[in-house]
Amino acid sequence: MSDYNQDAITRDVLAAFANTPDARLRELMTALVKHLHAFAREVDLTPEEWLAGLKFLDATGRISTDKRPEFILLSDTLGLSMMVVALAQARASGAAHGATPPTEATVEGPFYWAGAPDLPLGSDIGEGVPGEPTLYMGRVTDIDGAPLAGALLDVWSGDGDGFYDVQLSAEPSMKARGRFRTDAQGRYWFWSIRPNFYPVPHDGPVGDMLRATARSIYRPGHIHMQISAPGHVMLTTHLFVAGSPYLNEDAVFGKRDSLVVDFEQHPPGKAPDGREMRTPYHSTSYDFRLAPRGTP
Repeated sequence: MSDYNQDAITRDVLAAFANTPDARLRELMTALVKHLHAFAREVDLTPEEWLAGLKFLDATGRISTDKRPEFILLSDTLGLSMMVVALAQARASGAAHGATPPTEATVEGPFYWAGAPDLPLGSDIGEGVPGEPTLYMGRVTDIDGAPLAGALLDVWSGDGDGFYDVQLSAEPSMKARGRFRTDAQGRYWFWSIRPNFYPVPHDGPVGDMLRATARSIYRPGHIHMQISAPGHVMLTTHLFVAGSPYLNEDAVFGKRDSLVVDFEQHPPGKAPDGREMRTPYHSTSYDFRLAPRGTP
């Protein structure tokens, strides 16, 4: 490098990546350099601001663990996770045509934990978890409404106090998590709790960023679902509690109107699945529509 004006710096860095063997990696690195350099020029980035940004990223890495992935939280709160979700769903199912569009996807979030137990339909994953008991039920279908038998629902949520199991101890046990398979008519039903709104983890650098920018640290009440069936695009989504605080200021931009559902309150008595309830409970119903795999 002999000419260190701004354009020459960008030109020389791009030239350094020009021989990257993998074409997609070359495309990604080229675009990354262009946008990073353009950002620095646009805001006239100072050395102090540059160093503060590096320290922020370093702190994000230092606080991260397998149960506390701060970088995922950072991506979520910047809206990048939802952008990737939207791009992926458009790519996988944008050309699918049916009676109705596929159910909208949303962020996985930082608290997914692989290996939840496989349970029979009607099981209660809310046992021993603070919160109001709730019966979840509905169907899994294709976009034409045909039932998908044996579809897998991997379910997880926080408790009624707004905490996930992984937040409650250094060696957590699985709570409010389970996997269910639909019956021959594509139906599912299980018990859990009515999820409450909660703050995202805010004792680290992401929390500092949210406070410094006067952002909400809260997510509205929701339950997570990851739904898959052979020949169909896997769906990662939520069901949001209608009327929950923070529905319109979700800290991770994951709320979608089509995923907001009513939770009907019932007195003690026989629930729709035949269970005798000695306490008041809620129920909610939602049908999930999966797009066929292989569409452009």
